[in-house]
Amino acid sequence: MDRRRHRPVVLATLAGVAAMIGLVAASVPLYGLYCRLTGAGGTPRVATDVPPEASARMVTVRFDASLAKGLAKGLDWEFVPIQRQMRVHLGEPSLAFYRATNRSPRTLVGTAVFNVTPDKAGQSFNKTECFCFTEQRLEPGQSAELPVSFFVDPGLAEDVDTVTLSYTFYLVPERQGRS
Repeated sequence: MDRRRHRPVVLATLAGVAAMIGLVAASVPLYGLYCRLTGAGGTPRVATDVPPEASARMVTVRFDASLAKGLAKGLDWEFVPIQRQMRVHLGEPSLAFYRATNRSPRTLVGTAVFNVTPDKAGQSFNKTECFCFTEQRLEPGQSAELPVSFFVDPGLAEDVDTVTLSYTFYLVPERQGRS
């Protein structure tokens, strides 16, 4: 008899816990979507078209690369920008490369996330192609040159003369060793 009285409370508690877990799981992709749409937090936009002509104004674009600490345990890669910086005209299509090398004895799959600083430049930094759009699979000892095509919108704030594009690679644990 006592069990029947507690059953609604137990079910409500379990439903509440399940709802909280669902919200936590959904918060990361929803926040990522919000950042991509608004440029919040220095998130660059993905563009399909470049402006018809470049501006005379130039900015320096710096390139940064890192491996995630802790979460990337087992991602024994070397990951570096091939060029540290370049000067580009606003609106000019540009191409930069990063290099990733798998130093481990096993096949590893990683995925990169990106950020732009200063934050207010995120809305003006547009990527047309990027290695970060797909997972990267490297065999033992394999190196790959990873391209990123981009342009900086002519609407970039006047007080910004240097933009830094940063990538961090993360291990994709469920993809390791698969074809």
